[in-house]
Amino acid sequence: MQVLKINNLTKDYGRIRALDHLNMTVEQGQIMGILGPNGSGKTTTLGIILGILKQSEGDFTWFENKYGKSHRLKIGSILETPNFFPYLNALENLDIVRQIKGSSDDNYDELLKLVKLYGRRKSTFKTYSLGMKQRLAIAATLIGDPEVVIFDEPTNGLDPEGIAEVRNTLQKIASRGKTVIMASHILDEVEKICSHVTIIKRGKLMASGSIGNILSNDLTLEIGCHDLELLKNYLSGRTDIRLDHQNDKFITCLADEQFDVAQLNFDLHTKNIPLTHLVARKTRLEEEFLTITSAQNRN
Repeated sequence: MQVLKINNLTKDYGRIRALDHLNMTVEQGQIMGILGPNGSGKTTTLGIILGILKQSEGDFTWFENKYGKSHRLKIGSILETPNFFPYLNALENLDIVRQIKGSSDDNYDELLKLVKLYGRRKSTFKTYSLGMKQRLAIAATLIGDPEVVIFDEPTNGLDPEGIAEVRNTLQKIASRGKTVIMASHILDEVEKICSHVTIIKRGKLMASGSIGNILSNDLTLEIGCHDLELLKNYLSGRTDIRLDHQNDKFITCLADEQFDVAQLNFDLHTKNIPLTHLVARKTRLEEEFLTITSAQNRN
């Protein structure tokens, strides 16, 4: 089922166009990352589809209109900073969320165990660390058993341990069959968590699809030896790959991910060109993101 369809969504703030005819589709079961630098329109997009902001143009449809105007009951969300009553504990705050949502069958203990807050369930919210507050907010999105959960920069401001905890929690939620929509500017987290990605910049759609389709099949090799000139002559004569000199090694980009790195190492050894450094890696989302977004600057 098509969970969300966005059609030519546009948002103007006076002379500033925050969204520029954005199109996007989210299918059931996807973990969709909305990726873009700060100010690209990610939060604006979420605000509109959650009914908090009004678009200037365009429209969007939830669940193919299956639930009509009741579609919000099927959505859990965190938009920007999570807010709870500081003097209430986790159980009390979740109960307030339950009452607001009109839900009647929620297992608070199970939710708090999922986000690893069960041991602090009776501690007041004001005693929580930033990561704990974020995890409680994630638990709150699951009140009412929604079909879709939406998170805006869920790892923003967290330390490495907090980021890992939130990432693991989101992956557990997705494994339960939920559709997850996550806005972020942290490319590494999107690559680790999401199955699909929509890249936007200055309110415009740059690319959209599965992570595998967004990433090219290019293979990047880092090659170093004591005689770089000899290595360069060998590589230039053998291939038409681009060579970038960096930190006493060469960075080479190959369009063929099936390139035989072991054979290259063997050939260099037989030519008496011993390597001091050899690393092969596929294109990362960060590299592809920079390539995609820099194309807009050239146009």
